[in-house]
Amino acid sequence: MGYDPANPMEGRITDLGPRSYTEMLPPVIAANKGKWDYHEIIAPGILLHVGDSGDECYTVRVGSPRLVSIEYVRELCDVADKHCEGYLRFTTRNNVEFMTDSKEKCDALVADLKGRDTKLPVGGTGACVTNIVHTQGWVHCHTPATDASGPVKAVMDDLFDYFGSMTLPAQVRIALACCLNMCGAVHASDIAILGIHRKPPMIDHTRITGVCELPLAISSCPLGAVKPAKAEVNGQEVKTVKVNAERCMFCGNCYTMCPAMPLADPEGDGIAILVGGKVSNAKSAPKFSKLVIPFLPNTPPRWPETVEAVRKIVEVYAKDAKKYERVGEWAERIGWEKFFEKCEIPFTDKSIDDYRLAYDTWRTSTQFKYTNATDAYTK
Repeated sequence: MGYDPANPMEGRITDLGPRSYTEMLPPVIAANKGKWDYHEIIAPGILLHVGDSGDECYTVRVGSPRLVSIEYVRELCDVADKHCEGYLRFTTRNNVEFMTDSKEKCDALVADLKGRDTKLPVGGTGACVTNIVHTQGWVHCHTPATDASGPVKAVMDDLFDYFGSMTLPAQVRIALACCLNMCGAVHASDIAILGIHRKPPMIDHTRITGVCELPLAISSCPLGAVKPAKAEVNGQEVKTVKVNAERCMFCGNCYTMCPAMPLADPEGDGIAILVGGKVSNAKSAPKFSKLVIPFLPNTPPRWPETVEAVRKIVEVYAKDAKKYERVGEWAERIGWEKFFEKCEIPFTDKSIDDYRLAYDTWRTSTQFKYTNATDAYTK
């Protein structure tokens, strides 16, 4: 059948791809979309939106793991069916939000959640430590330098009191990425836990020609550290690659393209801590996080060194920062030298940003102030 511009949907298969999100909006949100008058946080984990029409939407935020079981999802659905007409949503930081259209329903929902002990904890709003957004780690990913769910569980267990309360100067967003490819938000979070490799990839010359396209492996390196080479395998010369260790930044791109170049190493892999990133544009420009602790060992199952480092930063920040001041804003106000001193973090040459491909400036936000001097550049 040919395409008819006058009847574009005729004969078209329409059940491919995701359904429109508008089909999944709770009725009170669908009726008031774009017509909200104001919103407020009425208690930790509980939001109230009021529409121009007077309609109310109560949102109860619940902390959730990123990787969940079928049984856990079924329990979330049971709660939504019981109190919210089956509607629920996940936030970008792996929280779950249940929405109701009356205070009575909200109170019943909260009572139900609290009756489940801490299995579905209410919190994560306002000046708190909300849920930690994280990557896949050892469960699924092929290039991790650390686990994701394990350190996140250990850190959040330790900081759990900050989740259900709003006692911090401002919100603290923590993120974990299990390697430098950063499919987590570690480049723009107040405190970031980052898995790092410290050794160049190993090369399995016996497998490489069978499982890799050598030009692809070579071109995958952003720093040109992978070069073509030859090696002797079982008395025969084979085409392979070699790695210039001095140029390698241990990103794992080559292993992604070539399974015969594994990067994981029990002793070389570990965790770095970064501080000061944020996405908010409210009080100051968005900021990239800065390296403050270059290496902590992988010590499963509870990662005590990482937990202690994160808690120390949170506690010093909570005591020293001004109201509404994010972690990075606080560090810049007191000076990064003072930050290292107050948090008892040793300063080393690894904390100096000397990356040769970095931009001269990251100033790209709306915080830019236009003056007469900039007119020539803005016309």
